[in-house]
Amino acid sequence: MSRFQFAHPWALWLLLLIPVIAVLRGRFGREAAVQYSGLSLLGPLIRRRRSRAGGWLSALMYATLTCLLIALARPQRVDSTSQVQESGIDIMLAIDLSPSMQALDYFRNGQELSRVDAVRDAVSTFIQDRPNDRIGMVVFAGEAFLMSPLTLDHDWLLQNVDRLQVGLAGDATAIGSALAVCANRLRDSKAKSKIIVLLTDGANNAGKITPLAAAQACAALHIKIYTIGAGSAEMAKFPIRDPFTGQRTYTRIPVDIDVDALKKIAEVGGGQFFRAADIDAMQNVYKTINNLETTQTATKKFEHVREYFPFALYPGLFFLGLEIVLSHTRWRRVP
Repeated sequence: MSRFQFAHPWALWLLLLIPVIAVLRGRFGREAAVQYSGLSLLGPLIRRRRSRAGGWLSALMYATLTCLLIALARPQRVDSTSQVQESGIDIMLAIDLSPSMQALDYFRNGQELSRVDAVRDAVSTFIQDRPNDRIGMVVFAGEAFLMSPLTLDHDWLLQNVDRLQVGLAGDATAIGSALAVCANRLRDSKAKSKIIVLLTDGANNAGKITPLAAAQACAALHIKIYTIGAGSAEMAKFPIRDPFTGQRTYTRIPVDIDVDALKKIAEVGGGQFFRAADIDAMQNVYKTINNLETTQTATKKFEHVREYFPFALYPGLFFLGLEIVLSHTRWRRVP
């Protein structure tokens, strides 16, 4: 990162005094060296060719002051780089994309919001709040697959979050498979802390590995698990498409979260279970996890400063020397 700055910016304010000095100097002028009653007697002695000498000498003086003040302000370019030596935490996000995530039981400013939209917003904020952690993402429904490996390229990760939609991973809910895929990505991690944040709105009904067995495997690998149950506590509005007319209609579906299983998974994984029944709770859950999992990040910052004051100092010295030479030679003032 490069930036241009002045080390002593206060010196630039002194530049405002130069026009003030010029005005005062022009108004009052120098004290006369020889006093006389009229100019007519000195007519033969006046040489018009030299009448502008004082103006040139004044201009050189003002140019000298301007350059020296800019040099005093020390213009410089600073090239800075930061190196994160240790992030400390690797995080895998496991997100349920089963069909029930289309349920419209969240509200923002009075507008209905689907569960997947609410999750997308909360996860994006969570990622932005952890710029120094490697974060990966697994999505699941009937199957679980890797959406993003552990990465510090959070801009790319956020683009993948924006692409989350129901149907990417089939039907059903394979919680155990999701945990297994996350654990496989974290097992070789050298981070001091390894975390899985799993969100679902249902119960495990697919996959070859049970959630409890997957949680035990995570515990053996020293991976902490946080679980989140999404969805309201009541019947949820669910969109369906009429097979005959093709029009969208709505029905009501029960909220089918296996709270006991999610609590057990979090307990075995050494984490916590959270319930996200509305949009505010959803946001607060990820904020809480963010606050629970903090780490001191070792960062080195390097700065290379290039000084530009010589580009003002040398011309200023040149103008000063020229003014001195001319005022004592060609444009010498004789009383």
